[in-house]
Amino acid sequence: MNFSGSYHGADVTFLLKPLPLADFVDDVAEKERLIQSGQRHYSEMLSPERPPSARYVAVFDEACRANGERMARDCLRLAQLVAQRRSGPVTVVSLARGGTPVGVLLKRLLERVHDRVATHYSVSIVRDRGIDANALRHILAQGHAPASIVFVDGWTGKGVIARELAASIERFNREHGTEIDSGLFVLSDLAGAAACAASCDDYLIPSSILNATVSGLVSRSVLAKALGPRDFHGCVLYSDFAAHDRSRDFVDDLERRALALCGQTDEAQAVDARLAASRSQAYVAAAMARYGVNDVNLVKPGIGEATRVLLRRAPRLLVLRDAQAPAVAHLRLLAEEKQVPVEIDPALPYQAVSLIRSASDA
Repeated sequence: MNFSGSYHGADVTFLLKPLPLADFVDDVAEKERLIQSGQRHYSEMLSPERPPSARYVAVFDEACRANGERMARDCLRLAQLVAQRRSGPVTVVSLARGGTPVGVLLKRLLERVHDRVATHYSVSIVRDRGIDANALRHILAQGHAPASIVFVDGWTGKGVIARELAASIERFNREHGTEIDSGLFVLSDLAGAAACAASCDDYLIPSSILNATVSGLVSRSVLAKALGPRDFHGCVLYSDFAAHDRSRDFVDDLERRALALCGQTDEAQAVDARLAASRSQAYVAAAMARYGVNDVNLVKPGIGEATRVLLRRAPRLLVLRDAQAPAVAHLRLLAEEKQVPVEIDPALPYQAVSLIRSASDA
Protein backbone atom coordinates (compact mmCIF):
# COMPACT_ATOMS: atom_id res chain seq x y z
CA MET A 1 0.00 0.00 0.00
CA ASN A 2 1.28 3.47 -0.92
CA PHE A 3 -0.10 6.39 1.09
CA SER A 4 0.78 9.89 2.22
CA GLY A 5 -0.35 9.77 5.85
CA SER A 6 -1.74 13.17 6.80
CA TYR A 7 0.49 15.01 4.31
CA HIS A 8 -0.70 16.22 0.92
CA GLY A 9 -0.42 13.45 -1.64
CA ALA A 10 2.08 15.50 -3.66
CA ASP A 11 4.42 15.83 -0.66
CA VAL A 12 5.36 12.21 0.02
CA THR A 13 4.58 8.58 -0.65
CA PHE A 14 5.19 6.31 2.33
CA LEU A 15 6.42 2.90 1.21
CA LEU A 16 5.24 1.15 4.37
CA LYS A 17 2.54 -1.40 5.13
CA PRO A 18 -0.01 -0.27 7.75
CA LEU A 19 -0.55 -2.88 10.45
CA PRO A 20 -2.97 -3.19 13.39
CA LEU A 21 -1.60 -2.11 16.76
CA ALA A 22 -3.07 -4.98 18.77
CA ASP A 23 -0.04 -7.29 18.71
CA PHE A 24 2.59 -4.81 19.91
CA VAL A 25 4.23 -4.44 23.31
CA ASP A 26 3.00 -1.75 25.73
CA ASP A 27 5.32 -2.62 28.63
CA VAL A 28 8.53 -0.62 28.04
CA ALA A 29 10.51 -2.52 30.70
CA GLU A 30 9.55 -5.86 29.17
CA LYS A 31 10.39 -4.58 25.69
CA GLU A 32 13.81 -3.45 26.94
CA ARG A 33 14.45 -6.85 28.54
CA LEU A 34 13.57 -8.67 25.32
CA ILE A 35 15.77 -6.38 23.22
CA GLN A 36 18.83 -6.50 25.45
CA SER A 37 18.58 -10.25 26.05
CA GLY A 38 18.56 -10.84 22.31
CA GLN A 39 15.19 -12.59 22.42
CA ARG A 40 13.59 -9.95 20.18
CA HIS A 41 14.94 -7.28 17.89
CA TYR A 42 13.78 -3.74 18.67
CA SER A 43 12.24 -3.50 15.19
CA GLU A 44 9.84 -6.36 15.96
CA MET A 45 8.14 -4.45 18.77
CA LEU A 46 6.26 -1.20 18.95
CA SER A 47 4.82 0.55 21.98
CA PRO A 48 1.51 2.34 21.40
CA GLU A 49 1.81 6.10 21.18
CA ARG A 50 -0.39 8.60 22.97
CA PRO A 51 -1.32 12.14 21.96
CA PRO A 52 1.10 14.70 23.41
CA SER A 53 0.03 16.52 26.57
CA ALA A 54 -0.83 20.22 26.48
CA ARG A 55 2.43 20.98 28.35
CA TYR A 56 4.42 19.06 25.79
CA VAL A 57 2.72 20.75 22.84
CA ALA A 58 3.58 24.09 24.44
CA VAL A 59 7.25 23.04 24.50
CA PHE A 60 7.01 22.06 20.81
CA ASP A 61 5.49 25.44 19.95
CA GLU A 62 8.30 27.21 21.81
CA ALA A 63 10.88 25.09 19.95
CA CYS A 64 9.31 26.13 16.65
CA ARG A 65 9.49 29.79 17.67
CA ALA A 66 13.09 29.48 18.83
CA ASN A 67 14.53 27.19 16.14
CA GLY A 68 12.07 27.18 13.25
CA GLU A 69 14.08 29.74 11.31
CA ARG A 70 17.31 27.84 11.88
CA MET A 71 15.78 24.57 10.70
CA ALA A 72 14.32 26.34 7.67
CA ARG A 73 17.72 27.88 6.87
CA ASP A 74 19.41 24.48 7.18
CA CYS A 75 16.78 22.89 4.92
CA LEU A 76 17.45 25.64 2.39
CA ARG A 77 21.20 24.90 2.61
CA LEU A 78 20.59 21.18 2.28
CA ALA A 79 18.38 21.70 -0.78
CA GLN A 80 21.17 23.73 -2.38
CA LEU A 81 23.70 21.00 -1.58
CA VAL A 82 21.42 18.37 -3.13
CA ALA A 83 20.95 20.52 -6.23
CA GLN A 84 24.72 20.87 -6.54
CA ARG A 85 25.26 17.12 -6.34
CA ARG A 86 22.41 15.85 -8.51
CA SER A 87 21.57 16.86 -12.07
CA GLY A 88 18.12 16.53 -13.56
CA PRO A 89 15.15 15.13 -11.61
CA VAL A 90 15.78 14.28 -7.96
CA THR A 91 14.31 11.32 -6.08
CA VAL A 92 14.29 12.22 -2.39
CA VAL A 93 14.21 9.08 -0.24
CA SER A 94 13.72 10.03 3.39
CA LEU A 95 14.31 7.59 6.21
CA ALA A 96 11.01 7.17 8.02
CA ARG A 97 10.12 8.81 10.14
CA GLY A 98 12.73 11.22 11.50
CA GLY A 99 13.68 12.16 7.95
CA THR A 100 10.13 12.50 6.65
CA PRO A 101 9.41 16.16 7.50
CA VAL A 102 12.84 17.13 6.15
CA GLY A 103 12.14 15.18 2.96
CA VAL A 104 8.80 16.92 2.48
CA LEU A 105 10.41 20.34 2.74
CA LEU A 106 13.41 19.41 0.57
CA LYS A 107 11.08 18.27 -2.21
CA ARG A 108 9.22 21.57 -2.09
CA LEU A 109 12.42 23.65 -2.04
CA LEU A 110 14.00 21.69 -4.88
CA GLU A 111 10.91 22.40 -6.97
CA ARG A 112 10.27 26.01 -5.97
CA VAL A 113 13.78 27.36 -5.42
CA HIS A 114 15.91 25.22 -7.74
CA ASP A 115 13.30 24.50 -10.45
CA ARG A 116 13.90 20.75 -10.25
CA VAL A 117 11.46 17.93 -10.77
CA ALA A 118 11.42 16.14 -7.42
CA THR A 119 9.66 13.06 -6.07
CA HIS A 120 9.66 12.08 -2.40
CA TYR A 121 9.35 8.60 -0.94
CA SER A 122 9.71 7.77 2.74
CA VAL A 123 11.08 4.29 3.45
CA SER A 124 12.16 2.22 6.42
CA ILE A 125 15.68 1.42 7.52
CA VAL A 126 16.36 -0.71 10.57
CA ARG A 127 19.61 -1.09 12.49
CA ASP A 128 21.09 -4.58 11.89
CA ARG A 129 18.42 -5.28 9.25
CA GLY A 130 19.14 -2.66 6.61
CA ILE A 131 17.00 -0.58 4.30
CA ASP A 132 13.73 -1.93 2.91
CA ALA A 133 14.91 -3.53 -0.34
CA ASN A 134 11.31 -4.01 -1.52
CA ALA A 135 10.80 -0.26 -1.24
CA LEU A 136 13.97 0.45 -3.22
CA ARG A 137 12.92 -1.99 -5.93
CA HIS A 138 9.54 -0.26 -6.10
CA ILE A 139 11.17 3.15 -6.52
CA LEU A 140 13.34 1.92 -9.37
CA ALA A 141 10.33 0.21 -10.96
CA GLN A 142 8.62 3.62 -11.20
CA GLY A 143 11.36 4.69 -13.60
CA HIS A 144 13.51 6.76 -11.26
CA ALA A 145 17.18 6.65 -12.21
CA PRO A 146 19.48 5.19 -9.53
CA ALA A 147 21.70 8.27 -9.85
CA SER A 148 18.76 10.54 -8.95
CA ILE A 149 18.27 9.04 -5.48
CA VAL A 150 19.20 11.12 -2.42
CA PHE A 151 18.83 9.62 1.06
CA VAL A 152 17.68 12.11 3.70
CA ASP A 153 17.39 12.06 7.48
CA GLY A 154 17.03 14.67 10.20
CA TRP A 155 20.29 14.16 12.11
CA THR A 156 22.93 11.64 13.12
CA GLY A 157 23.60 10.60 16.72
CA LYS A 158 26.47 8.09 16.62
CA GLY A 159 26.24 7.46 12.87
CA VAL A 160 24.75 3.96 13.22
CA ILE A 161 22.04 4.51 10.60
CA ALA A 162 24.45 6.19 8.18
CA ARG A 163 26.70 3.14 8.38
CA GLU A 164 23.71 0.78 8.11
CA LEU A 165 22.60 2.64 5.00
CA ALA A 166 26.05 2.39 3.41
CA ALA A 167 26.28 -1.35 4.07
CA SER A 168 22.78 -2.17 2.86
CA ILE A 169 23.05 -0.04 -0.30
CA GLU A 170 26.40 -1.66 -1.11
CA ARG A 171 24.67 -5.03 -0.80
CA PHE A 172 21.67 -3.88 -2.88
CA ASN A 173 23.92 -2.51 -5.63
CA ARG A 174 25.89 -5.75 -5.74
CA GLU A 175 22.73 -7.88 -5.99
CA HIS A 176 20.92 -5.67 -8.51
CA GLY A 177 23.75 -4.28 -10.62
CA THR A 178 22.85 -0.70 -9.69
CA GLU A 179 25.03 2.23 -8.64
CA ILE A 180 22.94 4.02 -6.03
CA ASP A 181 24.88 6.55 -3.95
CA SER A 182 24.55 5.52 -0.30
CA GLY A 183 25.53 8.94 1.08
CA LEU A 184 23.18 10.34 3.71
CA PHE A 185 22.09 14.01 3.66
CA VAL A 186 21.10 15.45 7.06
CA LEU A 187 20.45 18.77 8.77
CA SER A 188 22.78 18.09 11.70
CA ASP A 189 25.61 15.56 11.61
CA LEU A 190 26.79 15.04 15.19
CA ALA A 191 28.69 11.87 14.32
CA GLY A 192 30.52 13.08 11.23
CA ALA A 193 29.02 10.10 9.44
CA ALA A 194 26.85 11.77 6.80
CA ALA A 195 27.90 12.42 3.24
CA CYS A 196 26.50 15.93 3.41
CA ALA A 197 25.11 18.08 6.23
CA ALA A 198 23.99 21.63 6.77
CA SER A 199 25.50 21.68 10.28
CA CYS A 200 27.37 19.65 12.87
CA ASP A 201 25.73 21.50 15.77
CA ASP A 202 23.54 19.84 18.39
CA TYR A 203 20.49 22.06 18.22
CA LEU A 204 16.84 21.34 18.85
CA ILE A 205 15.20 20.29 15.59
CA PRO A 206 11.53 20.84 16.54
CA SER A 207 10.25 17.74 14.75
CA SER A 208 12.36 15.58 17.08
CA ILE A 209 10.02 16.51 19.94
CA LEU A 210 6.79 14.93 18.71
CA ASN A 211 6.12 11.46 17.37
CA ALA A 212 3.41 10.59 14.84
CA THR A 213 1.71 13.97 15.18
CA VAL A 214 4.57 15.70 13.33
CA SER A 215 5.32 12.82 10.95
CA GLY A 216 2.11 12.31 8.99
CA LEU A 217 0.42 10.29 11.77
CA VAL A 218 2.79 7.40 11.00
CA SER A 219 4.58 5.32 13.64
CA ARG A 220 8.20 4.33 13.44
CA SER A 221 8.71 1.33 11.17
CA VAL A 222 8.35 -2.23 12.45
CA LEU A 223 9.25 -5.71 11.20
CA ALA A 224 6.28 -7.69 12.46
CA LYS A 225 5.70 -11.40 11.87
CA ALA A 226 2.62 -10.55 9.81
CA LEU A 227 4.80 -9.14 7.02
CA GLY A 228 5.45 -11.30 3.97
CA PRO A 229 8.67 -11.47 1.94
CA ARG A 230 7.33 -9.03 -0.67
CA ASP A 231 5.80 -6.56 1.79
CA PHE A 232 7.23 -3.19 2.68
CA HIS A 233 8.30 -2.78 6.29
CA GLY A 234 5.32 -2.13 8.55
CA CYS A 235 3.95 0.81 10.50
CA VAL A 236 0.87 1.89 12.42
CA LEU A 237 -1.33 4.75 11.21
CA TYR A 238 -2.63 6.84 14.10
CA SER A 239 -5.62 8.26 12.25
CA ASP A 240 -7.46 8.79 15.53
CA PHE A 241 -4.81 11.41 16.45
CA ALA A 242 -5.95 13.70 13.61
CA ALA A 243 -7.19 16.37 16.02
CA HIS A 244 -3.64 16.64 17.43
CA ASP A 245 -1.79 16.51 14.11
CA ARG A 246 0.77 19.22 13.35
CA SER A 247 2.44 17.57 10.33
CA ARG A 248 1.18 19.85 7.56
CA ASP A 249 1.26 23.04 9.61
CA PHE A 250 4.86 22.35 10.60
CA VAL A 251 6.23 21.93 7.07
CA ASP A 252 4.06 24.77 5.74
CA ASP A 253 5.56 27.11 8.34
CA LEU A 254 9.10 25.92 7.56
CA GLU A 255 8.51 26.47 3.86
CA ARG A 256 7.31 30.04 4.45
CA ARG A 257 10.38 30.74 6.55
CA ALA A 258 12.74 29.16 4.00
CA LEU A 259 11.28 31.06 1.04
CA ALA A 260 11.57 34.31 3.00
CA LEU A 261 15.27 33.54 3.54
CA CYS A 262 16.06 32.95 -0.13
CA GLY A 263 18.89 35.23 -1.20
CA GLN A 264 19.86 35.94 2.40
CA THR A 265 22.14 32.93 2.89
CA ASP A 266 25.70 32.36 1.74
CA GLU A 267 26.56 29.73 -0.83
CA ALA A 268 26.02 26.40 0.88
CA GLN A 269 29.14 24.44 1.77
CA ALA A 270 29.15 20.91 3.17
CA VAL A 271 30.59 20.81 6.67
CA ASP A 272 33.90 19.08 7.42
CA ALA A 273 32.79 15.99 9.31
CA ARG A 274 36.18 14.88 10.64
CA LEU A 275 36.02 16.96 13.81
CA ALA A 276 32.46 15.79 14.53
CA ALA A 277 33.50 12.17 14.05
CA SER A 278 36.48 12.39 16.41
CA ARG A 279 34.38 14.24 19.00
CA SER A 280 31.65 11.61 18.80
CA GLN A 281 34.00 8.66 19.11
CA ALA A 282 35.89 10.20 22.03
CA TYR A 283 32.73 11.08 23.93
CA VAL A 284 31.04 7.69 23.49
CA ALA A 285 34.18 5.86 24.67
CA ALA A 286 34.52 8.15 27.69
CA ALA A 287 30.82 7.84 28.58
CA MET A 288 30.93 4.05 28.42
CA ALA A 289 33.87 4.04 30.82
CA ARG A 290 32.42 6.69 33.13
CA TYR A 291 28.98 5.12 33.47
CA GLY A 292 30.00 1.46 33.24
CA VAL A 293 28.18 0.83 29.98
CA ASN A 294 29.14 -2.30 28.04
CA ASP A 295 26.83 -1.87 25.04
CA VAL A 296 27.44 1.14 22.78
CA ASN A 297 23.76 1.07 21.78
CA LEU A 298 22.82 2.22 25.30
CA VAL A 299 24.55 5.61 24.85
CA LYS A 300 22.50 8.14 22.86
CA PRO A 301 24.23 11.51 22.22
CA GLY A 302 22.44 14.63 21.07
CA ILE A 303 19.06 16.22 21.66
CA GLY A 304 17.28 14.18 18.99
CA GLU A 305 18.47 10.81 20.24
CA ALA A 306 17.95 11.74 23.89
CA THR A 307 14.37 12.66 23.04
CA ARG A 308 13.74 9.29 21.40
CA VAL A 309 15.08 7.47 24.46
CA LEU A 310 12.82 9.38 26.84
CA LEU A 311 9.81 8.84 24.61
CA ARG A 312 10.28 5.17 23.68
CA ARG A 313 12.85 3.37 25.78
CA ALA A 314 13.72 2.77 29.45
CA PRO A 315 16.02 5.71 30.27
CA ARG A 316 18.63 5.34 33.00
CA LEU A 317 20.02 8.87 33.06
CA LEU A 318 19.68 12.18 31.25
CA VAL A 319 22.88 14.26 31.04
CA LEU A 320 22.56 17.95 30.21
CA ARG A 321 25.20 20.57 29.54
CA ASP A 322 22.96 23.38 30.81
CA ALA A 323 19.74 22.52 32.62
CA GLN A 324 18.32 25.99 31.93
CA ALA A 325 18.90 25.97 28.17
CA PRO A 326 15.56 26.40 26.34
CA ALA A 327 16.57 23.65 23.88
CA VAL A 328 16.34 20.99 26.61
CA ALA A 329 13.09 22.15 28.21
CA HIS A 330 11.17 19.23 26.71
CA LEU A 331 13.79 16.80 28.03
CA ARG A 332 13.48 18.22 31.53
CA LEU A 333 9.71 17.81 31.27
CA LEU A 334 9.97 14.21 30.10
CA ALA A 335 12.54 13.37 32.78
CA GLU A 336 10.24 14.84 35.41
CA GLU A 337 7.22 12.90 34.11
CA LYS A 338 9.16 9.62 33.95
CA GLN A 339 11.20 10.22 37.12
CA VAL A 340 14.53 9.93 35.29
CA PRO A 341 17.57 11.30 37.16
CA VAL A 342 19.29 14.29 35.56
CA GLU A 343 23.02 15.01 35.73
CA ILE A 344 24.60 18.32 34.75
CA ASP A 345 27.95 18.22 32.94
CA PRO A 346 29.15 21.65 31.73
CA ALA A 347 31.90 19.94 29.69
CA LEU A 348 29.41 17.87 27.68
CA PRO A 349 30.16 18.26 23.94
CA TYR A 350 26.42 18.01 23.19
CA GLN A 351 23.42 19.74 24.68
CA ALA A 352 22.07 16.41 25.91
CA VAL A 353 22.88 12.70 26.18
CA SER A 354 20.60 9.94 27.39
CA LEU A 355 21.63 6.52 28.68
CA ILE A 356 19.31 3.55 28.30
CA ARG A 357 18.87 1.37 31.37
CA SER A 358 20.55 -2.02 31.07
CA ALA A 359 18.05 -4.83 31.39
CA SER A 360 20.40 -6.51 33.89
CA ASP A 361 19.96 -3.49 36.19
CA ALA A 362 16.18 -3.47 35.99
